Amino acid sequence: MKISNLFKKLFFKRSKYIPYSRQKVTWIDILAVVKVLKSDFLTQGKLIEKFEKNLTEISNAEYAVGVNSATSALHISCLALGLSEKDYLWTSPITFVASANCARYCGAKIDFVDIEPETGLMSINSLREKLETAKLVNKLPKVVIPVHFAGSSCDMKEISKLSKIYGFSIIEDASHALGGKYNSKPVGSCEYSDITVFSFHPVKIITTGEGGAAITNNKVYAQKMKDLRSHCIIKNKNRFEDNITYEWKYEMQGLGFNYRMNEIQAALGISQLKRLKKIVSKRNKIFKTYTELLVDMPVNLLMVPKNTYSSFHLAIVRLEEKSKHNYIFNGMRGSSIGVQLHYYPVHLQPYYKKLGFKKGDFPKAEEFYSKIFSLPIYPELTNSDLLRITKTLSYLLQNKEN
Repeated sequence: MKISNLFKKLFFKRSKYIPYSRQKVTWIDILAVVKVLKSDFLTQGKLIEKFEKNLTEISNAEYAVGVNSATSALHISCLALGLSEKDYLWTSPITFVASANCARYCGAKIDFVDIEPETGLMSINSLREKLETAKLVNKLPKVVIPVHFAGSSCDMKEISKLSKIYGFSIIEDASHALGGKYNSKPVGSCEYSDITVFSFHPVKIITTGEGGAAITNNKVYAQKMKDLRSHCIIKNKNRFEDNITYEWKYEMQGLGFNYRMNEIQAALGISQLKRLKKIVSKRNKIFKTYTELLVDMPVNLLMVPKNTYSSFHLAIVRLEEKSKHNYIFNGMRGSSIGVQLHYYPVHLQPYYKKLGFKKGDFPKAEEFYSKIFSLPIYPELTNSDLLRITKTLSYLLQNKEN
């Protein structure tokens, strides 16, 4: 694919590269991290507890368990809910692979629920129909993971109603949705779920470098996840399984992992959380600007459900013409605009195809991915950046591949 020399001269001479997302680390953040580096504890100190407390305050939930990634949080969430080899876990095919992989880590079987193309979120009708069929063949899921895709919450109230009928537990994958709201309550309140998972990867709403957290209102789940993140090693003598006690003693009471978040990450997270409302507000303003600038183009931005306040982790556009997908994607990238695809359907990944999934299994998800890409969205984008991005897209939409 070639872009005309005239167009390059007009728009892209010496143009800076614009990624689809990026972190912002301020001097206040840096000073918070430096303070930890000069302290006595780089790990297993008090800052992780403070960060967890801040997360519960933001989400209006009872407990938070900080870990080294959202993938780790998904894994220990599944284990806390008792997911095992005999069980099924269902999630969306339009998500990062970790939403499905966490089932496989537990030895469980995986299946997917198709999406609503207008939002990219799990389809309630598809979920209901699949549950009805699964009940007939005794293959109901033990856990369902709705994915709050691009920053907007799934319809958790309806999913919760179905969970009571069909007996499954719910983990909200809110990796994209920190700072968002559903029915005027913070995502993470767990009003309609057992556990909610957040991600703090650099491209997410806030960052701890890498990092994640599992949020819950269930004390038993919270304790189980805290044990699992640190090898299931117990140092509290009141929880020992035998009566022999020594000052040095600890017990490994199960098979856990080293999924701990360190103090450096926690310090960065605490500092970044102070700006959460401002960050999400800015992302909403950028999305609104995109809406205005793209209004006359043959593309559609994802719809946000009426009862949802999105954190807009992603700004996804859907093309009306699938045939131009590759051309426009490559054209944007060739113009130093780092568009991205979120996501290639999980069930079509080689690993999952080896488990028996195939093209055509989830047609709405497959059609969806063939028309979409993510435009850059992060708070430091300027109006000039947004004009350049949308002008580039407009040019490509109006011209044929050559």
